[in-house]
Amino acid sequence: MSRQSAKSSSAEQKQGAIPEGTISIGIGLLIAGVTIYIFFKIGQQALGQEAFKPLVSLWFVMFAIAPGFFLPVEQELSRAIAHRRALGQGTAPVIRKVALLCAVIVACLLALILVLSPVINDNLFDGQTIITVSLAIAIVSYGLLYFTKGLSSGLGKFPAYGFIVGSDGAIRVIACTILLVAGITQLSAYSIIIVITPIIGVMIVYLAGQLHSDPGPPAAWSEITENLVWLLGGSIFAAALVNAGPITVDLLGDKSDAIRVTQFGNAVLLTRVPLFLFQAVQAALLPRLTRLAARGDLDEFKVGFRRLVILVIGVGIIGIIGAFLFGPFFLDLVYGGGIDRRTLTLLALASAIYMMALAIAQAVIALRGHRHVALGWLLAFISYVVSAWTVSDDLFLRVEVALAVSSTVALIYFIFGLRLLLRSGARIDVESITEAISERPVEQ
Repeated sequence: MSRQSAKSSSAEQKQGAIPEGTISIGIGLLIAGVTIYIFFKIGQQALGQEAFKPLVSLWFVMFAIAPGFFLPVEQELSRAIAHRRALGQGTAPVIRKVALLCAVIVACLLALILVLSPVINDNLFDGQTIITVSLAIAIVSYGLLYFTKGLSSGLGKFPAYGFIVGSDGAIRVIACTILLVAGITQLSAYSIIIVITPIIGVMIVYLAGQLHSDPGPPAAWSEITENLVWLLGGSIFAAALVNAGPITVDLLGDKSDAIRVTQFGNAVLLTRVPLFLFQAVQAALLPRLTRLAARGDLDEFKVGFRRLVILVIGVGIIGIIGAFLFGPFFLDLVYGGGIDRRTLTLLALASAIYMMALAIAQAVIALRGHRHVALGWLLAFISYVVSAWTVSDDLFLRVEVALAVSSTVALIYFIFGLRLLLRSGARIDVESITEAISERPVEQ
């Protein structure tokens, strides 16, 4: 090897040590994760656990819908822009195409909320019309958020991406803290803050001129819709599944006992800490794994993915043990308790299995197994509904078991799908790597 080649290789290794965008995205996800817990604390401090319950329902319904429908839009926009940039083509036409698609999804969801508003309002939001209105606003704001994230990552504007993700949570916490200090206890004030904060970060990035695009050749729908249907199917059911617990407790529980919904939501968030950490890791790995696959270094790619799986298993085990040993203490310290050790441990177990299923699903997508992922999450969601309906008369137990069973169903199916693809000679697809590693249905 020549001295010049050795220098280039050394420089590339140094660059690969800290992949592009790792720090920016990691900081943004860390802020987003931490501020969720702070917001739940502030909200319950200001309103009390019983009055905070409609906001718990809004939160989990909002994030059952938004990532499910808009994460695939972000993924496909990022992939399509990156592909055009690699070819030296202008990105404006494909951006307009995806913007139209995103607008159609927003319009359809708003129409569905309008039609179902009486049912949603009475059964989930305690008759609080402002919460239903807030949900409609959230569809618009988070549709814009995910679209802008896809635009930022596709254009390589990783600091902008990290800022958008982190500012949503940070601005929410700052605004709610101001309300708390001012002694404002109106539910409407907090619900509106929840759903408008995404727009603020997006507008700051836009006004800073970070989202510039150049004219280019016309974009055909085939540029962005090849795997969109399968991505949508998988994403919708994956996001619905991970947020189903508190929603089920709300729907099936005693309406006079609103505090239980809030307490269960607190427990779900506490046991989800490992899952948030996993998402930060996978976001940081995206640029490096994409680079390895792009230059055909599939052996190194497989080594990196195996390390990720080992990390997932380790983090999951630590999360389960931590929930059993220290969960009740931390829940009581932060949110005033109300949930027993069994519930926390089973929720942590379900979260760990879900995290493992998500990691294997990423490998399946990387092998262009989008159909397998969509079917796996569908089967998992069906198993959740069946389990929650039949397992026990104990409301919390039936939800805990349903979450563990459904995540196990997804994991088993994805392992089966992965083996099937490998036996059939499927190869890692470079463009699918972005879709695979950016699969984050719990990003909030």
